[in-house]
Amino acid sequence: MAIVLFDGECHFCDASVQFIIKRDPKGYFQFASLQSEIGQELLARYHVPPTDSIVLIEKERYFLQSTAALKIARRLQGGWRYAYVFIAVPAIIRNVAYKIVAKNRYRWFGKKEVCELPSKEIRQRFL
Repeated sequence: MAIVLFDGECHFCDASVQFIIKRDPKGYFQFASLQSEIGQELLARYHVPPTDSIVLIEKERYFLQSTAALKIARRLQGGWRYAYVFIAVPAIIRNVAYKIVAKNRYRWFGKKEVCELPSKEIRQRFL
């Protein structure tokens, strides 16, 4: 099991969570927003530096930005797992593109005012 912390106010981040859920039928990933109480507790417990990035907590370690995204992709069904080959590219290079999207995500995709309630089945995967 692994936990994905995401920006709960970001449309792009919400769409990313839905993307993961659809390609993770075994339920390996659980989710919490960075802004939630449990999200804040997890950030503190794992000593994650201040971030508005996606955070993956797996095997008692945390991963940020493109490393988190690639480690998530590795566990998804379909061809997405092959994206993990990009882990060989140094993070400083991979994170350039990641930071451009992250910096502009509200402007490009919008910001949520209200959280949508997932179905009962999916809700169980949220902490």
